[in-house]
Amino acid sequence: MKTKKVAMLGLTIALAMIMSYIEVLVPLSFAVPGIKMGLANIVIIFVLYKFGIKEAALVSLIRVILVSLLFSNVMAMWYSLAGAVLSLSVMWVLKKIDKFSVIGVSVAGGVMHNVGQIIMAIILLGTEQIAIYLPVLIITGTVTGIVIGIVSGLVINRFKNIRL
Repeated sequence: MKTKKVAMLGLTIALAMIMSYIEVLVPLSFAVPGIKMGLANIVIIFVLYKFGIKEAALVSLIRVILVSLLFSNVMAMWYSLAGAVLSLSVMWVLKKIDKFSVIGVSVAGGVMHNVGQIIMAIILLGTEQIAIYLPVLIITGTVTGIVIGIVSGLVINRFKNIRL
């Protein structure tokens, strides 16, 4: 791996962690516990589009582990990992199909992150009752996905002509 690429990925991990920390400071959990804007997804989407799936998966995995250890707990890490894996997988497939805009990819990622967390909650808590939150989470995932997609598109375009 080139030095410039390693440095850029290190910076993206740090930036994703900072964005995650900002979300810890500004909780949006007024209706459903755990709702977040998904600011770190700006970084993940940027890495997915600028570098590829391997790099995006690496940045996402390291961010989830470090943020969970620093600002949360191991139990929360399982929820975050489930959401991150499902979200990134779907975003990668939609990007690869090349029929969706960055906003569409982001919305799918936001919704699938919530679906992944609900699936993990059902597994860990042993109850399907938690799925009652899914409609609200789909709506919030869509709204935040649009906002994150717009910002991600602007960032990607800003770095379009820069070789990394």
